[in-house]
Amino acid sequence: MTLSVDVHWSFRSPYSYLATRRLAELRQRYDLEIVFRPVYPLAVRKADFFTSVNPAWVKYVQRDAPRLAEFLGLPFRWPKPDPIVQDMATLKIAEGQPYIRRLTRMGQAAADSGRGIEFAYEVSALLWGGTRGWNEGDHLRDAVLRAGLAIEELDAAIDADPEGYDTRIAANQNALEAAGHWGVPTMVFEGEPFFGQDRIDLLVWRLKQRGLAVRN
Repeated sequence: MTLSVDVHWSFRSPYSYLATRRLAELRQRYDLEIVFRPVYPLAVRKADFFTSVNPAWVKYVQRDAPRLAEFLGLPFRWPKPDPIVQDMATLKIAEGQPYIRRLTRMGQAAADSGRGIEFAYEVSALLWGGTRGWNEGDHLRDAVLRAGLAIEELDAAIDADPEGYDTRIAANQNALEAAGHWGVPTMVFEGEPFFGQDRIDLLVWRLKQRGLAVRN
């Protein structure tokens, strides 16, 4: 029996990026369906997030994410431009968010086509793997092509129904909260949330309890 896991994921989350290769490898190795459910970052979902969070949290993530990438053998650099338009001196979030809205909608379009985790892997590697000016030239187009999709088709589908995509993204966010968490990456299996890239092994343990099988 094929098991299914929902993956709630954000393009602004370094930990989402750091989890994606392992999630893709799990699907390749096991009879496992991964349902990619992109969400907007907390910075967009909660406008006061960065003004209310302990300032030490930001500094810790800045230290921890590159360290974890080194441990996992993954390239890592903070995205330029940042997918969130934010004043890093004041941590204030700009009202207009062209990058993250396009990326998240495209992620949902990729998920609708059944290539969500491939899209997440290639595009997050583009953002977080060291490509400066990821939004320029053919960088994004080529990453989407490596995921088995065409950027023109994704953009056309979104332009035809932007509200529909935002409705599905909002449903992903509601499902994440209903599962009992708010952060990303969160994997949900049979209603049980597993928050963070460091819970993937725990997720696999639970899946094996439910009969997770190696692919033939």
